Amino acid sequence: MPLQSMTGFARREGTSGRYRWAWELRSVNGKGLDLRLRLPTGTEHLEADVRKLVAECFSRGNMQVNLTLNTSEAGVETVVNQGALAAVLALREQLRDVIDPAPLRLDALLAIRGVVDFREPEEQEGERVARDGDLLVGLKLALADITAMRETEGAALCRVLLDQIEKIALLTGQIEVDPSRSPQSIAARLAQQVALVLDGGVTIDQDRLYGEVALLAAKADIREEIDRLRTHVAAARDLLKKGGPVGRKLDFLSQEFNRESNTICSKSNAATVTSAGIELKVVIDQFREQVQNLE
Repeated sequence: MPLQSMTGFARREGTSGRYRWAWELRSVNGKGLDLRLRLPTGTEHLEADVRKLVAECFSRGNMQVNLTLNTSEAGVETVVNQGALAAVLALREQLRDVIDPAPLRLDALLAIRGVVDFREPEEQEGERVARDGDLLVGLKLALADITAMRETEGAALCRVLLDQIEKIALLTGQIEVDPSRSPQSIAARLAQQVALVLDGGVTIDQDRLYGEVALLAAKADIREEIDRLRTHVAAARDLLKKGGPVGRKLDFLSQEFNRESNTICSKSNAATVTSAGIELKVVIDQFREQVQNLE
C-alpha cells in the first residue's frame, strides 16, 4: 500500500437532472481523522454516507469536505394565481368607465404582485434518489483524486525520509568506528586522568581507584545505544517499504532515535563523537519533522 502525505486537494463537478453540484476536498496534517462537512440544505441525510466513504479511504488528516448544489434556471416553472388574476380582471371591469379600457398587457400583469409566481418544481422521490446517487459517485471520484495527490506527495516524502535514514546510519557507523572508542584509547585517557590525580599528591587506595575507573569506563560505553540505533534504522526502512498509514510508528521511532542520540552525547568524552552526535540529532529532528506529514 503506497505511503500517503496528509496534504491534498481535489474538486469534482457534475450535473444530475436539473441540479449542478461540486465537491471540494481539502486535507492537512492531523493526529487522527478529523472530518468537517458542509452540506447544503436538503442533503443533510447524506452525512453518514459521506463520513463512511472518507473513513474507508483515510485514517489521518484534518479534512474539509464541502458540497455546493444549485438548480438550473430551466427548472423554474411559473404558477398563475387564478384567484388573484380573477380579482384583477374583476377590478378592471369595475373601473372600466374610469380607466383606459385598452387591453391588459402581459407585462402589466407580471408587475402585479401575487398574480404570477416563479418557483422550482417540487422534487420527486425518484429525482432525489438519482441526485443522491450521482452526488455519492462524484464524491468517490473526488476521494480518488485527493488520494492520488496524497500518494504522490507520500512518494516524494518517502525518498526524503530514506535519505535521512541513510544519513542516520552513516553517522551511527562513524561513531561506532571512531578511534576514541577503542580500548587502547579509552585506557590511555583514563590513565592520563589518573596520573593527573596522583601527581597532585592525593593518596588513593589502588583497588578503589581501579574500581572507579572500571565503573567510569562502563558508563561511558555507548555500544548499546549504537546497537539500538541500528535496530531503529532497520525498522524505519521496513516501515517505509511496507507503506500504508505508518506515520505514527515512524514518529515513535523518531523519538527513540532522539533518545539514543541524546544518550550518546551525554556519555561521550571525545570531541569527535560529540560532534557526530550533534549532527545526528540535527538529522533526526529533520526526520521527525517530515514524518509529521505522513498518514
